[in-house]
Amino acid sequence: MTSVIPAPGEFLAGVVLFLIVVWDAFEAIILPRRVTRKFRLTRLFFRSTWAVWKFVVNLVPTRKPREAMLGFYGPLSLLLLIGVWAIGLVFGFGLMQYGTGSALIASGSPPGFWTDLYLSGTTFFTLGLGDVIPRSGLARALVVAEAGFGFGFLAAIIGYLPFIYGSFSQREVNISLLDSRAGTPPTAGELLRRHSYEGGQDALRELLKDWELWSAELMESHLSYPVLAYFRSQHDNQSWIASLTAILDTCALVKVGIDDACERQAELTFAIARHAVVDLSQVFGTEPKALPHERLTAAELSRIRDTLAQHGLKLKDGEEADRKLTALRGMYEPYIFALATYLNQTLPPWIPQKKGKDNWQTTAWGESAGLVEKKTEAVGVDDHL
Repeated sequence: MTSVIPAPGEFLAGVVLFLIVVWDAFEAIILPRRVTRKFRLTRLFFRSTWAVWKFVVNLVPTRKPREAMLGFYGPLSLLLLIGVWAIGLVFGFGLMQYGTGSALIASGSPPGFWTDLYLSGTTFFTLGLGDVIPRSGLARALVVAEAGFGFGFLAAIIGYLPFIYGSFSQREVNISLLDSRAGTPPTAGELLRRHSYEGGQDALRELLKDWELWSAELMESHLSYPVLAYFRSQHDNQSWIASLTAILDTCALVKVGIDDACERQAELTFAIARHAVVDLSQVFGTEPKALPHERLTAAELSRIRDTLAQHGLKLKDGEEADRKLTALRGMYEPYIFALATYLNQTLPPWIPQKKGKDNWQTTAWGESAGLVEKKTEAVGVDDHL
């Protein structure tokens, strides 16, 4: 063994590093299911880098630059993770080459670990410069194996990135559609108010059905590829956390009791949405915790009832209804609050604190925005919504 492999310790270390990286990349890219194993290179990478990134970004005093920098983390961390995997594989094969006794012919430099590492890097990225040549059978076998793994690794990454961005875009479609249906940020009270027109309950049933499917797709994609949770929405006042919370709040109110509402569909949507929240909490290790303040005060609940009553919707009241709503909130609020805290996001209120503009009603050009607002008011679009 020692005659074939002069440094078996270094060779074994290279094999172990290679197996760790390959298995980690397999679980992250190819395996379409949640991984429950505690120690993972990917999990360690995201936990450490996100903690540092979040700490540094939160030192920025202004909200918009802070949100922009938080938005960089998702795509940037994905590229850095790929770099970590590539470096790990290069070092692993470099250690294996070193373990074989640096059986190389190098022009201009003596054999050694750095030459082995150089050969590993040029082989992995399929450069094939030819200035370092393996001279033993084992060294040649390692070069061939690394070239094959390098090619396969790059091919897997090329297929991985479009899927990630496709899943992100698919997630954001319903979030954008919710803007005109539930306000910005989305709230349960506003969502129900805007569906108080004739035939609105049928539209609400279809919306909750769409969000039942959306929640199932969110759970499937984000459990398999947790990096998607770090991808932030296009607008600072929108997020998948806020949208999911608004839908859960809406389902809770409908389940408490609104005359002629789609209670059965609300139950189905609530079930899968709550399932997604709890499972994602387990993936990120965010234990449920009590909110530091009451999201829905008695005054706000009374305001929701009054607002809905003004638009022909009656929300059940009384101690029994309040207890039921509190129990339903306890099933998801502690989990989604812990997730929001970890991801540096905020939960939406139950009802808008003041009248504001939706994203579709705003523009970056102030003068044009004024013209749009006047036209909007003239046709009564805002009143209809």
